[in-house]
Amino acid sequence: MENHLLNIGFALLLTGIMVNLYSLWWSTERLQNIIKGIFWLALLSLTVAIIVRIAATGRLPSASMYEFILIFTWAILCLFVITRQKFNSPVFDLLSNILVVLLLLAASFLPSETRPLMPALQSAWLHIHVLTAIIAYGSFAVAFCLAGVYLFQENNTATAELRRLDQLIYRLVVLGFVFLSLVIITGAIWAEQVWGNWWTWDPKETWSLVTWLVYAAYLHARRTYNWKGRKSAVMVIVGFVVVLITLFGVSLILPGLHSYI
Repeated sequence: MENHLLNIGFALLLTGIMVNLYSLWWSTERLQNIIKGIFWLALLSLTVAIIVRIAATGRLPSASMYEFILIFTWAILCLFVITRQKFNSPVFDLLSNILVVLLLLAASFLPSETRPLMPALQSAWLHIHVLTAIIAYGSFAVAFCLAGVYLFQENNTATAELRRLDQLIYRLVVLGFVFLSLVIITGAIWAEQVWGNWWTWDPKETWSLVTWLVYAAYLHARRTYNWKGRKSAVMVIVGFVVVLITLFGVSLILPGLHSYI
Protein backbone atom coordinates (compact mmCIF):
# COMPACT_ATOMS: atom_id res chain seq x y z
CA MET A 1 0.00 0.00 0.00
CA GLU A 2 2.85 2.35 0.83
CA ASN A 3 4.38 1.94 -2.62
CA HIS A 4 1.04 2.52 -4.33
CA LEU A 5 0.53 5.73 -2.37
CA LEU A 6 4.03 6.94 -3.20
CA ASN A 7 3.50 6.12 -6.87
CA ILE A 8 0.25 8.10 -6.84
CA GLY A 9 2.01 11.06 -5.23
CA PHE A 10 4.88 10.84 -7.71
CA ALA A 11 2.46 10.71 -10.65
CA LEU A 12 0.58 13.72 -9.31
CA LEU A 13 3.80 15.69 -8.98
CA LEU A 14 4.90 14.77 -12.50
CA THR A 15 1.52 15.97 -13.73
CA GLY A 16 2.04 19.10 -11.69
CA ILE A 17 5.32 19.81 -13.47
CA MET A 18 3.60 19.66 -16.85
CA VAL A 19 0.77 21.91 -15.68
CA ASN A 20 3.30 24.29 -14.11
CA LEU A 21 5.23 24.53 -17.37
CA TYR A 22 2.02 25.40 -19.20
CA SER A 23 1.11 28.00 -16.56
CA LEU A 24 4.38 29.87 -17.20
CA TRP A 25 2.88 31.02 -20.50
CA TRP A 26 -0.84 30.94 -19.77
CA SER A 27 -1.83 31.30 -16.16
CA THR A 28 -5.46 31.53 -15.12
CA GLU A 29 -7.21 31.35 -11.78
CA ARG A 30 -8.66 27.98 -12.69
CA LEU A 31 -5.25 26.63 -13.61
CA GLN A 32 -3.79 27.89 -10.33
CA ASN A 33 -6.56 26.10 -8.43
CA ILE A 34 -5.73 22.88 -10.31
CA ILE A 35 -2.05 23.23 -9.38
CA LYS A 36 -2.99 23.89 -5.76
CA GLY A 37 -5.19 20.79 -5.75
CA ILE A 38 -2.40 18.65 -7.23
CA PHE A 39 0.00 19.71 -4.47
CA TRP A 40 -2.55 19.06 -1.74
CA LEU A 41 -3.36 15.60 -3.13
CA ALA A 42 0.36 14.78 -3.44
CA LEU A 43 0.91 15.90 0.15
CA LEU A 44 -2.04 13.79 1.31
CA SER A 45 -0.71 10.75 -0.56
CA LEU A 46 2.76 11.13 0.93
CA THR A 47 1.34 11.73 4.41
CA VAL A 48 -0.74 8.53 4.31
CA ALA A 49 2.24 6.57 2.94
CA ILE A 50 4.37 7.74 5.89
CA ILE A 51 1.58 6.87 8.35
CA VAL A 52 1.36 3.40 6.82
CA ARG A 53 5.12 2.95 7.28
CA ILE A 54 4.95 4.17 10.87
CA ALA A 55 2.11 1.73 11.57
CA ALA A 56 4.14 -1.12 10.05
CA THR A 57 7.37 -0.36 11.91
CA GLY A 58 6.07 1.22 15.11
CA ARG A 59 8.61 4.04 14.87
CA LEU A 60 9.45 7.31 13.16
CA PRO A 61 10.83 6.72 9.63
CA SER A 62 14.52 7.41 10.24
CA ALA A 63 16.36 4.08 10.05
CA SER A 64 17.64 4.62 6.51
CA MET A 65 18.33 7.33 3.96
CA TYR A 66 15.23 6.20 2.06
CA GLU A 67 13.05 6.92 5.07
CA PHE A 68 14.70 10.25 5.76
CA ILE A 69 14.11 11.38 2.16
CA LEU A 70 10.42 10.52 2.57
CA ILE A 71 9.96 12.72 5.63
CA PHE A 72 12.26 15.38 4.15
CA THR A 73 10.10 15.66 1.02
CA TRP A 74 6.99 15.65 3.21
CA ALA A 75 8.39 18.60 5.19
CA ILE A 76 9.20 20.46 1.98
CA LEU A 77 5.65 19.97 0.68
CA CYS A 78 4.15 21.09 4.00
CA LEU A 79 6.24 24.25 4.14
CA PHE A 80 5.64 24.86 0.44
CA VAL A 81 1.84 24.82 0.69
CA ILE A 82 2.07 27.18 3.70
CA THR A 83 4.47 29.54 1.91
CA ARG A 84 2.37 29.44 -1.25
CA GLN A 85 -0.42 31.18 0.65
CA LYS A 86 1.89 34.19 1.03
CA PHE A 87 3.68 34.05 -2.30
CA ASN A 88 2.04 32.54 -5.36
CA SER A 89 4.26 32.21 -8.42
CA PRO A 90 4.28 29.66 -11.28
CA VAL A 91 8.08 29.62 -11.11
CA PHE A 92 7.97 28.88 -7.37
CA ASP A 93 5.49 26.07 -8.00
CA LEU A 94 7.68 24.61 -10.74
CA LEU A 95 10.98 24.75 -8.81
CA SER A 96 9.43 23.24 -5.67
CA ASN A 97 7.74 20.54 -7.72
CA ILE A 98 10.94 19.61 -9.54
CA LEU A 99 12.92 19.49 -6.27
CA VAL A 100 10.43 17.13 -4.61
CA VAL A 101 10.26 14.90 -7.71
CA LEU A 102 14.06 14.64 -7.85
CA LEU A 103 14.24 13.71 -4.17
CA LEU A 104 11.56 11.04 -4.53
CA LEU A 105 13.30 9.76 -7.65
CA ALA A 106 16.55 9.49 -5.70
CA ALA A 107 14.71 7.60 -2.94
CA SER A 108 13.42 5.08 -5.49
CA PHE A 109 17.00 3.91 -6.10
CA LEU A 110 17.65 3.26 -2.40
CA PRO A 111 16.77 0.16 -0.35
CA SER A 112 13.23 0.65 0.93
CA GLU A 113 12.71 -2.43 3.08
CA THR A 114 11.80 -1.85 6.70
CA ARG A 115 14.53 -2.56 9.20
CA PRO A 116 14.91 -2.27 12.98
CA LEU A 117 16.64 0.74 14.42
CA MET A 118 20.33 0.44 15.16
CA PRO A 119 21.07 0.40 18.92
CA ALA A 120 22.50 3.93 18.73
CA LEU A 121 19.21 5.19 17.29
CA GLN A 122 17.02 3.67 19.97
CA SER A 123 16.66 6.83 22.02
CA ALA A 124 13.97 9.34 22.87
CA TRP A 125 16.28 11.97 21.39
CA LEU A 126 15.74 10.44 17.95
CA HIS A 127 12.30 12.01 17.52
CA ILE A 128 13.45 15.47 18.64
CA HIS A 129 16.59 15.32 16.52
CA VAL A 130 14.81 14.17 13.36
CA LEU A 131 11.82 16.50 13.68
CA THR A 132 14.06 19.55 14.17
CA ALA A 133 16.15 18.39 11.20
CA ILE A 134 13.23 18.12 8.77
CA ILE A 135 11.94 21.55 9.78
CA ALA A 136 15.42 23.07 9.36
CA TYR A 137 16.23 21.45 6.04
CA GLY A 138 12.68 21.83 4.75
CA SER A 139 12.86 25.58 5.45
CA PHE A 140 16.19 25.84 3.65
CA ALA A 141 14.75 23.91 0.68
CA VAL A 142 11.77 26.24 0.28
CA ALA A 143 14.06 29.26 0.74
CA PHE A 144 16.26 27.81 -2.03
CA CYS A 145 13.29 27.61 -4.39
CA LEU A 146 12.28 31.17 -3.58
CA ALA A 147 15.87 32.33 -4.15
CA GLY A 148 15.69 30.73 -7.59
CA VAL A 149 12.47 32.66 -8.23
CA TYR A 150 14.19 35.88 -7.18
CA LEU A 151 17.07 35.40 -9.61
CA PHE A 152 14.69 34.41 -12.40
CA GLN A 153 12.32 37.33 -11.96
CA GLU A 154 14.48 40.19 -10.63
CA ASN A 155 14.67 41.98 -13.99
CA ASN A 156 10.94 41.97 -14.72
CA THR A 157 9.30 42.23 -11.30
CA ALA A 158 8.30 45.33 -9.33
CA THR A 159 10.73 46.44 -6.62
CA ALA A 160 8.10 46.15 -3.89
CA GLU A 161 7.36 42.55 -4.90
CA LEU A 162 11.07 41.70 -4.90
CA ARG A 163 11.46 43.17 -1.42
CA ARG A 164 8.55 41.07 -0.18
CA LEU A 165 10.10 37.96 -1.73
CA ASP A 166 13.51 38.78 -0.24
CA GLN A 167 11.94 39.18 3.20
CA LEU A 168 10.11 35.86 2.88
CA ILE A 169 13.38 34.11 1.99
CA TYR A 170 15.01 35.71 5.03
CA ARG A 171 12.25 34.54 7.38
CA LEU A 172 12.53 30.97 6.11
CA VAL A 173 16.30 31.00 6.59
CA VAL A 174 15.89 32.33 10.13
CA LEU A 175 13.40 29.53 10.86
CA GLY A 176 15.77 26.95 9.39
CA PHE A 177 18.76 28.40 11.25
CA VAL A 178 17.00 28.23 14.61
CA PHE A 179 16.03 24.60 14.08
CA LEU A 180 19.45 23.69 12.66
CA SER A 181 20.94 25.03 15.89
CA LEU A 182 18.57 22.72 17.77
CA VAL A 183 19.62 19.84 15.50
CA ILE A 184 23.26 20.34 16.48
CA ILE A 185 22.46 20.80 20.18
CA THR A 186 20.19 17.74 20.43
CA GLY A 187 22.69 15.74 18.40
CA ALA A 188 25.48 16.65 20.80
CA ILE A 189 23.39 15.65 23.83
CA TRP A 190 22.42 12.39 22.15
CA ALA A 191 26.03 11.65 21.15
CA GLU A 192 27.20 12.13 24.71
CA GLN A 193 24.65 9.61 25.94
CA VAL A 194 25.44 7.04 23.24
CA TRP A 195 29.17 7.45 22.59
CA GLY A 196 30.31 9.36 25.67
CA ASN A 197 31.42 12.44 23.69
CA TRP A 198 29.58 15.64 22.86
CA TRP A 199 31.48 16.09 19.61
CA THR A 200 33.72 13.69 17.69
CA TRP A 201 34.28 15.60 14.40
CA ASP A 202 32.45 12.84 12.59
CA PRO A 203 31.94 13.86 8.90
CA LYS A 204 28.19 14.44 9.37
CA GLU A 205 28.82 16.53 12.50
CA THR A 206 31.50 18.52 10.71
CA TRP A 207 29.35 19.22 7.66
CA SER A 208 26.39 20.14 9.87
CA LEU A 209 28.65 22.75 11.45
CA VAL A 210 29.74 23.91 7.97
CA THR A 211 26.06 24.27 7.01
CA TRP A 212 25.39 26.25 10.19
CA LEU A 213 28.35 28.54 9.47
CA VAL A 214 27.20 29.18 5.88
CA TYR A 215 23.76 30.32 7.01
CA ALA A 216 25.29 32.23 9.92
CA ALA A 217 27.43 34.06 7.35
CA TYR A 218 24.27 34.82 5.35
CA LEU A 219 22.54 36.28 8.41
CA HIS A 220 25.66 38.22 9.41
CA ALA A 221 26.17 39.65 5.92
CA ARG A 222 22.53 40.65 5.74
CA ARG A 223 22.56 42.28 9.14
CA THR A 224 25.98 43.92 9.04
CA TYR A 225 26.59 44.67 5.37
CA ASN A 226 22.94 44.94 4.26
CA TRP A 227 23.33 42.09 1.77
CA LYS A 228 19.89 41.77 0.23
CA GLY A 229 18.51 40.95 -3.17
CA ARG A 230 20.77 39.08 -5.61
CA LYS A 231 23.70 38.57 -3.20
CA SER A 232 21.37 37.26 -0.55
CA ALA A 233 19.63 34.88 -2.98
CA VAL A 234 22.94 33.48 -4.23
CA MET A 235 24.07 32.79 -0.64
CA VAL A 236 20.82 30.93 0.06
CA ILE A 237 21.35 28.75 -3.02
CA VAL A 238 24.94 28.00 -1.98
CA GLY A 239 23.69 27.17 1.50
CA PHE A 240 21.23 24.60 0.19
CA VAL A 241 23.94 22.96 -1.92
CA VAL A 242 25.87 22.51 1.33
CA VAL A 243 22.70 21.07 2.92
CA LEU A 244 22.50 18.44 0.18
CA ILE A 245 26.17 17.56 0.67
CA THR A 246 25.57 17.24 4.42
CA LEU A 247 22.47 15.09 4.05
CA PHE A 248 23.44 12.83 1.18
CA GLY A 249 27.05 13.29 0.10
CA VAL A 250 28.42 12.53 3.54
CA SER A 251 26.35 9.39 3.99
CA LEU A 252 27.25 8.04 0.55
CA ILE A 253 30.91 9.04 0.31
CA LEU A 254 32.41 9.74 3.73
CA PRO A 255 32.44 6.90 6.27
CA GLY A 256 31.43 7.77 9.79
CA LEU A 257 29.08 7.16 12.68
CA HIS A 258 26.24 8.84 10.80
CA SER A 259 26.76 7.02 7.51
CA TYR A 260 23.81 4.84 6.58
CA ILE A 261 21.85 3.89 3.50
